[in-house]
Amino acid sequence: MKAIGIDIGTTSVCGVVIDTASGSVVRSCTRNSDAFLPGCASWEKIQSVDTILAVATGILEDLIADDVAVIGVTGQMHGIVYVDGEGLAVSPLYTWQDERGNLPYGDTTYAKHLGSCAGYGNVTDFYNRENGVRPAEAATYCTIHDYFVMRLCGRKAPLIHASDAASFGCYDLAENRFTYPCGAQVVADYCIAGAYKGIPVSVAIGDNQASVFSTLVDENSILLNVGTGSQVSIVSDTPVIGENSEVRPYFEGKYLVVGSALCGGRAYSLLKDFYAAVLGYAETTDSEQVYEIMDQMLQQTDTSSLTVDTRFAGTRSDPRQCGSINGITTENFTPSQLTRGVLEGMAAELFAMYRQMGVDRGGIVGSGNGLRKNPTLVRIFEETFHARMQTPAHREEAAFGAALFGLIACGVFQNAAEAHRLVTYTNL
Repeated sequence: MKAIGIDIGTTSVCGVVIDTASGSVVRSCTRNSDAFLPGCASWEKIQSVDTILAVATGILEDLIADDVAVIGVTGQMHGIVYVDGEGLAVSPLYTWQDERGNLPYGDTTYAKHLGSCAGYGNVTDFYNRENGVRPAEAATYCTIHDYFVMRLCGRKAPLIHASDAASFGCYDLAENRFTYPCGAQVVADYCIAGAYKGIPVSVAIGDNQASVFSTLVDENSILLNVGTGSQVSIVSDTPVIGENSEVRPYFEGKYLVVGSALCGGRAYSLLKDFYAAVLGYAETTDSEQVYEIMDQMLQQTDTSSLTVDTRFAGTRSDPRQCGSINGITTENFTPSQLTRGVLEGMAAELFAMYRQMGVDRGGIVGSGNGLRKNPTLVRIFEETFHARMQTPAHREEAAFGAALFGLIACGVFQNAAEAHRLVTYTNL
């Protein structure tokens, strides 16, 4: 028996087929969506819904087989698509990167007026309402992966899992309901939304929760994810409030406590772009070549005496926050010190968020290409968190997690403990 997981990301769509006996990924497919729409304002980040759905549907069709028990779906959180009363999209996707919430509103911003953050769905809707750009025919809104499930199942109204609903902001965790007039139906448990070609389709879930679900089997460990952004996550029986962390709904009545660095792996990419701009004068600007040069730099030092603050993209609470490089001397102002310093800064930012959670956890689990492709960063995280890092054998964490969720929703497994038997680990 097999299960399919689909992950609709910001720049690509990933699909996996997992074997329900062994947990192995028997097929996988990832395709760039190239869905960002041109000609937008500098603060506007919107995507074509039709383009995304075409890519996601194409992948699903390529993966479907006779012995598929369920289709699980996940994707980029926070963003919204407006839908009409017939369940059809009447807007582009306003992504999590959209910054209209940071624009001035009275003596504050739209986001701060709601006590939320730019890019969060209810903030986006508030701006659109206030500025007359909310589609007149819109009945409600949902995530792009909720909409994908709607189209697969022929639903006229979205069914939003709490893991996604909370990502809109203005959400009461205790009551599992919006405190802002969204109007969408919310479910807080494993749930089947409908069927596609006779195959059960589970309600879509947030990609953060999906990734954690397929990687953090031991809830006494810490999950570190490094991609374009980066996160430090723990699972808790109670909501844990940290200065720079967010409590999100998880599964089976538990909570996910997440500290998110907006720059994350992008900090290392920015440094790569800086080096490429310099090397460009020598016509050596290929990204992989530059990364190889940076790897060579990292072999020249075991630590950096530079202190690099990698909050180059600000923070959720303060988008005006800037990064910095401190402690520069005539001896340490070298490319190798700077390269190592950026990696140490990335680890330090997540470690500070973890300490502010005020909890004690043991081991660390790593996920994301930012760690898989950079063994030096793995060692730095191990030194920072004083633990050996494990990583799941599967690479498509969010899609895998969506498939596991679906297997519980359709009754193949009874709970997370059973589903987690399919997850195996290795050391990087």
